Amino acid sequence: MVTPIILTLIAIAFVLIVIEDIIHVNKAKTTLFFGTLCWIIAFISPIHGQSPETVQHQLDHNILEIATLWLFLMAAMTFVAYLNSKGFIQNIVHRVMPAQISERKLMFLVGISAFVFSSISDNITATLISLAVVMSLKLDPKKLIKYATLIIFSVNSGGVSLITGDVTTLMIFLADKVTIPDLLLLIAPALTSVIALAAMLSVGMNSTLEFNKDEQRRIEKTDITIAVIFMSTIFATLFLSVQYQVPPLLTFLFGLSLMFLVAQFLMRKKDVNKKIIDYIREIEYDTLLFFVGVLLLVGALKEVGVLAMFTDLYVYMSPEYANYLMGLLSAAVDNVPLTAALLKADITMTAQQWLMFTYATGVGGSMLVIGSAAGIIAMSKVKALTFMSYLRMSLYLLIAYTLGYAGAYISGQFI
Repeated sequence: MVTPIILTLIAIAFVLIVIEDIIHVNKAKTTLFFGTLCWIIAFISPIHGQSPETVQHQLDHNILEIATLWLFLMAAMTFVAYLNSKGFIQNIVHRVMPAQISERKLMFLVGISAFVFSSISDNITATLISLAVVMSLKLDPKKLIKYATLIIFSVNSGGVSLITGDVTTLMIFLADKVTIPDLLLLIAPALTSVIALAAMLSVGMNSTLEFNKDEQRRIEKTDITIAVIFMSTIFATLFLSVQYQVPPLLTFLFGLSLMFLVAQFLMRKKDVNKKIIDYIREIEYDTLLFFVGVLLLVGALKEVGVLAMFTDLYVYMSPEYANYLMGLLSAAVDNVPLTAALLKADITMTAQQWLMFTYATGVGGSMLVIGSAAGIIAMSKVKALTFMSYLRMSLYLLIAYTLGYAGAYISGQFI
């Protein structure tokens, strides 16, 4: 009896996210309410008759995932909050960009840059930086939605071919389903799909953007130092994770502490109204609470056994079609437990089919704005970007996803 109740509550929570603009209730409040309520019910009336100790273990595992992501986001967003408040990112954009650039050319530039940046850093950092660059241009809200949509898709596509770029890619690699040379075959189809989406979204965008070079402010040495620490933290996170299996969270928190200490030293003789650690208060905590609520809901969905049902797709259809659908499903359900469920089911697939699955789960979350970390961050940063406004881009996203998936099928033939 408890399973239908929890499923109903989860369904209501996702509906409230969709109609946020109508009811004017922040999605962080609704997801946190229903996420915690589902787990309270699971303790009062355990799912499948489990003991309180088992439910506690499941919750602990869920909370650990949430805390890891929450702290990582907090560290990355503090760096970006500081650099944004100082106008550093906007300053760099104005220095690098030409005096004039067409909106169409900027669309391709943003898509490719987000793709490349997410390949050398994590998706969260790549999204925050890419959005900061675009939002500094003061674009029309409708056009900003298009750029944000492209960033979400590009960021998810960029990390899919590297074990450091996407958690599901790493999971599939560690399960010995694909090798690193196999994964590198995904670069071409993933980049092609990004360029195709940029081409579709740029239709009708014929205006020219002008950059006022006179608005540039002098870049302080302190800001440059913190930007260097930020970039060094990103590269150190990748290196230490691959070489010594140091958790990315640990490296990023170390980088944050280094930022605090160095800035404290550099600012010791300056008359500043704001201490460096105060920038942690500028983080959008709505975003972090929304993450907590969504992941609690997804955790509850996993425990009621819904995720295990998805693996039944492979009984009724061939892996090529099932993988494509699993990618689309990952837009509604977290792709990590979805991938874990498939790996535990021990489904037999060829290396080519596993490569297609890797692309599908890595990029499929882009189909819905709540389907990936990049989407959730973008929705919290860009006020015009809502569930419904993003849904209007679904046809373009579906075409780009399908093109990339077909490319993964072709690339897989070279294994």
